[in-house]
Amino acid sequence: MTSATRRDLRGAATTFTYAAGRLLPGRADYTGLSRSWRHDVLAGITVGVVALPLALAFGVTSGLGAGAGLTTAIVAGLVAAVFGGSNVQVSGPTGAMTVVLLPVLASQGAGAVFAISVIAGVLVMAMGVARLGRAVAYIPWPVVAGFTLGIATIIGLQQVPLALDVPKPEGENTALIAARAVLEAGHTTSLLALALVLLVIALMVMLPRIRRTLPASLIAVIVATVLAELVEAPIARIGEIPSSLPAFALPDLSLPVVTSLMGSAVAIAFLAAIESLLSAKVSDGMSDTTKTDPDRELIGQGLANVASGVFGGMPATGAIARTAVNVRAGARTRISSVVHALVLVVVVLVGSELVATIPLAALAGVLIVTAGRMVDRVAIRSIFRTTRSDMIVFTLTALATVTFDLIVAVEVGIAVAAILALRQVARVSGAHAETLPVADGLDTEDEQSLMREHIAVYRIDGALFFGAAQRFLDELTDVADVRVVVLRLSGVRVVDATGANALAEIVTHLQLRGITVLLKGIPPRYLPIMRGAGVLNGLSHERHLFHDLDSALEHARDHVQRVPH
Repeated sequence: MTSATRRDLRGAATTFTYAAGRLLPGRADYTGLSRSWRHDVLAGITVGVVALPLALAFGVTSGLGAGAGLTTAIVAGLVAAVFGGSNVQVSGPTGAMTVVLLPVLASQGAGAVFAISVIAGVLVMAMGVARLGRAVAYIPWPVVAGFTLGIATIIGLQQVPLALDVPKPEGENTALIAARAVLEAGHTTSLLALALVLLVIALMVMLPRIRRTLPASLIAVIVATVLAELVEAPIARIGEIPSSLPAFALPDLSLPVVTSLMGSAVAIAFLAAIESLLSAKVSDGMSDTTKTDPDRELIGQGLANVASGVFGGMPATGAIARTAVNVRAGARTRISSVVHALVLVVVVLVGSELVATIPLAALAGVLIVTAGRMVDRVAIRSIFRTTRSDMIVFTLTALATVTFDLIVAVEVGIAVAAILALRQVARVSGAHAETLPVADGLDTEDEQSLMREHIAVYRIDGALFFGAAQRFLDELTDVADVRVVVLRLSGVRVVDATGANALAEIVTHLQLRGITVLLKGIPPRYLPIMRGAGVLNGLSHERHLFHDLDSALEHARDHVQRVPH
């Protein structure tokens, strides 16, 4: 083995060790625990109490049942707390996931959901290993806001059958299902369920105004459950949930199954990554603890989804609401998220019989309030006060989320945002005619007349790319009454193959018309693409490439005087 090979191996080993140390748990994750453990434990208990009704509600809404929601909150919450990249993030089932899972569960059953959780977890881990954690920064703000509004709308509509205590009508479109549920309602049971929903909403809105630290959702669910028991209301309840911890069971991951589920798994992996990183970003702004490592967070969330799938849970993400409660309760280390999971374990082992009596209408009220709180009204107003393009992107993303599905919505939003952004860049990029400076020793009027009639100077600014190429062609190929065109290219900031090809066409077209083209100030980094597209070969002479404007103008004047028209 040569010394160079040994150096390469040592370098690779050092890189791997650094990456492993950065992306895996370590002692540094618990720095300051000796001082903050009391706050962390209290915060964990608080967020566990808040998470209980949400976990139950999201489990019911997903169609897997309340037990699956609890399992997800326990398993995914614990694994993400240990392996994730945030010290204060709380993970578990979320409303966005229920929106994606409903059609999968309806068409392929619960086993497919567990398998998708494992597949999506592996994909999210791959994103973290590939260091794609910072890619969330490239998603436009109007897309995220529209996406969130659409999800909130769907979550709210999903609660209509539960709020009216009617069986869920057949169908896949959430709005149509909600409308059918309203048409089927009207009897006394529906009125009782609706009354409980309104009670829960009222308590969740009013209690935080009395004292912010009160677990409003849990108190509201307890009050609704007690009233329903007192009047013996004949409305649907959660029913039996597991009274023990879930057992390990590997779902079917055969090649045909994985192939059939890959589309949904990609959508869920994308959603898990986006929602988790956005939640972590919010928590970073609220807490003064160590900032989130986005790549490690993806690895942690991927492991959490794999673990959730093999223990009978649903896909999970970082949860913004629970994370915010955790931070406000004083959490400093990831011990608080671990305690939150342990609190839910106690509920499973001790309180399963009590949980079984909770009315589904009460959980519907919790999720209706949660959906309402997801809508950032300040952000929406800000978007509508900015530009028309941002309004279009926001509106189309929200409509696509409600009408189609989440992955289509994000694709539509990003595509529209990209098209509008390219249109704006193309609009500010272009060729601009410039007045030439007057040379010493020449009569001013004669010189300006000579310049106007025989020499034209154009400055090309901004992006020379496919979005602006046609504008360059239209502006420069219409040049008339000149014998020399000087193209100033030092202001070009972006060049792609289409833009370089358009410039080559301009040069060739002008040369064929007998107009000499001089190029000035091509940035050195763009010379290869210019040469490859044939721009330089199109010049009538290799010396028609200049570094400064004075030399180009001197050559242009000399050419006009020397070469007969």
